[in-house]
Amino acid sequence: MRTYGALAHVGDAWVIGALEPHAIIRLKALFPQIPIAAGPPFKFRDTPERAADLAWFLHRYPLAASASDIGRLAGAVEKHAAAQDAMEMILRADYTPPPLVGLREGMEIRPYQAQAIALLEASGGLLVGDEVGLGKTFITAGACLSPGALPAIVVYHAHLQRQWCEVIERFTTLRAHPVKGTRPYGMPACDVMVFRYSQIAGWADVIGWMGVGLVAFDEVQDLRRGEETEKGRAARRLADHAVRRLGLSATPIYNYGAEIWNVMRFLNAAALGGFDEFGREWGFGVIRDPKALGTYLRDSHVFIRRTKADVGQQMPPVNRIVDTIDYDRVEMASIDDLARDLAHRATTGEFIQRGAATRMLDLRVRHATGVAKAKSVATIARILVEGGTPIVLVGWHRDVYDIWLSELAHLKPALYTGSETAAGKNASRDAFVNGQTNLLIMSLRSGAGLDGLQYRASTMVFGELDWSPGVHHQCIGRLDREGQKEPVTAIFLVCEDGSDPPMMEVLGLKAAQASAIVDPSLGVQRVAADGEGLKRLVRRYLDGKGAASPTPTLERAA
Repeated sequence: MRTYGALAHVGDAWVIGALEPHAIIRLKALFPQIPIAAGPPFKFRDTPERAADLAWFLHRYPLAASASDIGRLAGAVEKHAAAQDAMEMILRADYTPPPLVGLREGMEIRPYQAQAIALLEASGGLLVGDEVGLGKTFITAGACLSPGALPAIVVYHAHLQRQWCEVIERFTTLRAHPVKGTRPYGMPACDVMVFRYSQIAGWADVIGWMGVGLVAFDEVQDLRRGEETEKGRAARRLADHAVRRLGLSATPIYNYGAEIWNVMRFLNAAALGGFDEFGREWGFGVIRDPKALGTYLRDSHVFIRRTKADVGQQMPPVNRIVDTIDYDRVEMASIDDLARDLAHRATTGEFIQRGAATRMLDLRVRHATGVAKAKSVATIARILVEGGTPIVLVGWHRDVYDIWLSELAHLKPALYTGSETAAGKNASRDAFVNGQTNLLIMSLRSGAGLDGLQYRASTMVFGELDWSPGVHHQCIGRLDREGQKEPVTAIFLVCEDGSDPPMMEVLGLKAAQASAIVDPSLGVQRVAADGEGLKRLVRRYLDGKGAASPTPTLERAA
């Protein structure tokens, strides 16, 4: 039989040595992660999936190889096929999961939740991207009951410690321990250790000898910057010590699609290969074909996502209203000179100076925008609440909260922001849910994972924006979840000056990237992609803002 080159297993990789030119062209077409200008030898990761790909190539272009290497390749292909078959069986509609021992009386795992648990057992690393409100916390608690899962670790947002421990101990017979502090101490007898993200760096050195069975990263998008942060480095060490790794997030991508590479490194490091390999195949920042990437992650069984409709929860779509409101022109004009100076430096300074100027421009303009429209936002909030509508009012800056608190003091608002202690947040949540107040002021990034608000409110007002559409989706998910009896309305209050116009424009691109990867069946919204949204803000002040006169629409919002 004619051969077109040579294949050998060297170290931890498959290596294709000499290869005929036309076969090289086909190899690069099949494996886009190979640099276009690269020549032999070509190295491939030694994984069952990659072995299956190579075997596929060898059917068309046979390569010379030793008998032992042919046997190794065939064994890897067989292993890959068996694993795929097993996971496909789990995802079938008629799949019957094995019973979980350790559920409390009256508790049950829903079939779609049991599928995720079984898929985690089979794959070893899984990202669960189920829509907000479908019980990812219960999937985690159930996964802790799987054979070999204990001791387990849950890493969470600081303000959700009580919620996590309550769910685990109410749903299962397991004992959960809320870890205190960043310094290791004698751990009491427990099955599940519940850590804040800010604590794991201090415990990273001792976690290895604990013999961790399962580690679950709640709101895993917090690790989207990868190992460039101390938190990320500690999380990676924790993941390396665990037998199974579970990531939870309805919004695993907050900004651009390439964040998914960092996220998957903590759950299944082999799923997307090295960063250069991933970048060549999919894109280094903006993903070239996010729909294809989302489909690939599903087909690889490292990502699973179900919507409410998928599991039979028929909820009406969220009613999103974008309303233009009035603003304080004096406040906005007060930063014009500084903003133009920063915009100029952002385009003419040295590299480091440009970055610093751009970040400062963003901070100052977003702050001024929030303050300038704060009283108008408060007016709409007051109209809604005095009309009998409990609302969650979302913002970001402390100065903005202070204006809202002053303007709305008679409504006795509760605060759930980044400044309160965990106990303070819990008290505010309870006051709102129990009807002691009809107004909860919540930070854009403090509400992820929070449960219970859906029993009290169906209206959310965004008084400030975030660059990431994932943040908005997480906030809305506090209301749009199981237990909600009314259609959810999300009102975005924007003005025609400051940071709102460029943010609204950029959010379209980010939403397109995220939705196509997370939900490939939805397709992609076609938006011009420059990959650097803050440049729009810079250009706005260099070119002149050109704001038109706003048209207040308080009546429609009310």
